[in-house]
Amino acid sequence: MKKASELKAVVIGGGSGLSIVLKGLKSITQNITAIVSVGDDGGSSGIIREDLGILPPGDIRSCIVALADDESEMSKLLSFRFESGMFKDQSLGNLLIAGMCYIKGNFAEAVKAVSDVLKISGTVLPVTLDDMRIVAELSNGEKVIGESCIPVVSYALSSPIKKISVEPKDAKAFNFCIQAIHEADMIILGPGSLYTSVIPNLLIGGIQDALMKSNAKKFYCCNIMTQRGETDGFTAHLHINALETHLSGKNKIFDYILYNTNTNPTHHVLKRYESEGSHVVFPGNLNFYQDKYHLIGDDFLIIKNNYVVHDTEKIIERILSIVL
Repeated sequence: MKKASELKAVVIGGGSGLSIVLKGLKSITQNITAIVSVGDDGGSSGIIREDLGILPPGDIRSCIVALADDESEMSKLLSFRFESGMFKDQSLGNLLIAGMCYIKGNFAEAVKAVSDVLKISGTVLPVTLDDMRIVAELSNGEKVIGESCIPVVSYALSSPIKKISVEPKDAKAFNFCIQAIHEADMIILGPGSLYTSVIPNLLIGGIQDALMKSNAKKFYCCNIMTQRGETDGFTAHLHINALETHLSGKNKIFDYILYNTNTNPTHHVLKRYESEGSHVVFPGNLNFYQDKYHLIGDDFLIIKNNYVVHDTEKIIERILSIVL
């Protein structure tokens, strides 16, 4: 039987949700691989992508920082954003990865080099090295291209997302991602923006097949809050339904579902979320899935730095009780 520190963990997703899980995992094991979506085209990442023709570094940078020593000066440096001038709102970490990309000659080597400088507790990998874009088909038939545009257009047109795809259609998984999935003891999918951070990873060639063949314990961590223009009115049941809609054939890529049961928290922070069109995700009709998945419900909601986040300590504890 392996010790917790010997476990090989793979976390798949993007955005802030992935970073939070990584911070919780690094206190348990250093054998962590973060497989990160590279479909971002907004903000400072989008500017770098457009100007320099490289993959967006934003989510990659967040994961590197999450796996680094929280108190290190380099970690703080990577998180720094300029507040004025021509670099206003630009992340120094994004610029560092971009610069390293030119020095090393490719994006993957740049990510590795920056990771090595910070001596991170694990490995961060782009899900693909292809120049992927996220495409959404809305319920009204409208086609929207670009991660940053999809929720904005969906909300503006009051037309929910029907299906997500990626371009190019033959985008292939980075080979080290496939290797990490095959060697993993546990795999965590999410949390994160369902249609623009989580599902796109599953549409990259080779990822679903690798997950199907993996002997790891596989978990889907459902979001706690809905996202305006993306999962308005969604329950945990609808999150799972959306995932299954995007799976090939009868693929079953996870065994356990973690979902929040605290649906009526009283906190002033939630008022801000509600004013922005975001609400707590209710379980919904999860009984529909009880014969297919192991359902793990608990109060996973905590308030941290005035944000609603997952209680990663409790989530990791529940996962380890199964894996070990």
